[in-house]
Amino acid sequence: MHSGPSDRMRFTVVSSIVFALGFLSPTALADPRATLIRNAALVLTMDPALGQGELGTIADADILVVGDTIAAIGKHLPGHGAAVVDATGMIVMPGFVDTHNHLWQSLIRGCGSDGDLNGWLAACVFPLSRFTFSQADVYAGVRLSTLDLIATGVTTTVDWSHAFTPEFVRTNIQALTDSGLRFAFAYLGSANPVVIADMRTVKQTLIDGSPRASFQVGSHPGMAFLSNLQAMSNLAKELHVQLHVHLLENISQRADQALEALALANALDQNLLGAHGIHLTDNEIQILAESDARILHNPLSNMRLASGVIRMPALKQAGVQIGLGLDGGTNDTSDMFNNMRAAVGLQRATSLRPDVTPTVTEVLRMATIDGATLLNMSDQIGSLTPGKKADLIVLDPGSVNFAPSFDAISQIVLNAQPQNVRWVLIDGQVVKRRGKLTGVDRDAIVRDAQAAADRIRQFLFP
Repeated sequence: MHSGPSDRMRFTVVSSIVFALGFLSPTALADPRATLIRNAALVLTMDPALGQGELGTIADADILVVGDTIAAIGKHLPGHGAAVVDATGMIVMPGFVDTHNHLWQSLIRGCGSDGDLNGWLAACVFPLSRFTFSQADVYAGVRLSTLDLIATGVTTTVDWSHAFTPEFVRTNIQALTDSGLRFAFAYLGSANPVVIADMRTVKQTLIDGSPRASFQVGSHPGMAFLSNLQAMSNLAKELHVQLHVHLLENISQRADQALEALALANALDQNLLGAHGIHLTDNEIQILAESDARILHNPLSNMRLASGVIRMPALKQAGVQIGLGLDGGTNDTSDMFNNMRAAVGLQRATSLRPDVTPTVTEVLRMATIDGATLLNMSDQIGSLTPGKKADLIVLDPGSVNFAPSFDAISQIVLNAQPQNVRWVLIDGQVVKRRGKLTGVDRDAIVRDAQAAADRIRQFLFP
């Protein structure tokens, strides 16, 4: 893998810009958090202006991180005392962006495996509104999911929380904050004034002051929930945040008249995030496109719950933005590589076409820069563009599941597994080093999660 003259020209231009901006000043390089990722065989910047093709690929390059920021990408970059990560033979790319998840649901993994969405909810989720979650339960469940996400190279997640109680919410956010992940917390709300007041308080006191946190409003679209949906749509606009809903996941939800409800709630705009979006008509796809609403695709969950296959080619052709989500307890794993494979495979299997969207290139963008864009975070993350936050992963293609390197980009999607993720940096901080999670007692969290799961199982199935 070697760069051509155009790549070298890009390195020169980028390095000149970076030096001019001061990222490589002696003061900056004295930052104790400076890290030089050296001798990467391949860098997927996801920025076509920096490298070749839609993925902005660069061969044989270094990446310099100063503080929480990507300072430069180029050959033989000076380190000046920076910590060095030897990436010889390895692949560097942005961390994955998980656009839809429910992190507490690690506590109910495997539950309701013979049910569709409605059966699973009835057996495994709705009854827990009567369960008394301790703070230890919530913390262990969310924290376990964060470890699983980091292990697979996810650096940003959206946690759509069922927000069972105010205490649940606060412990949920604490676990997210302690994880080091970049996150959006989607608070499932209602028209209840007490709940709305708490949502405002949570955003102001727990989210707005956190450099890696953002807030979303969660709701359900349907005529039966119209008053709640209207209240949440109004609150999202008041707070200038995105409204995050589950949209037509199961065929039975056609009866909810979701699009009609969203229109009445004045929610059809660029701040609407619709998870799933499987059972959309042509007209509804056009409405979403004209509104600049975004769709969050969860292929592994959709398969597990027999929900159906998203009409991705039609959505893409209409211009709807699509990201990838891992979707909590009905994914049963936080493996973004497997999620990408499923997204590609479902479309090929149902269309009988190998060239159908998403291609390998498209699904890699969906899992990184496209996810960042639809979350309105692309100015900070999603690509390895100098000046953006240093959220990145280092993959080892030398493992038996990946080697030999034949077409490295295709193999990231078709061969890679979480074990190939050797390093993970979020905001320039190392949270996975040489394949090991850092700064956490993994065994203690697993024990606490098991204790919580035992109590939940006894409650659900006495």
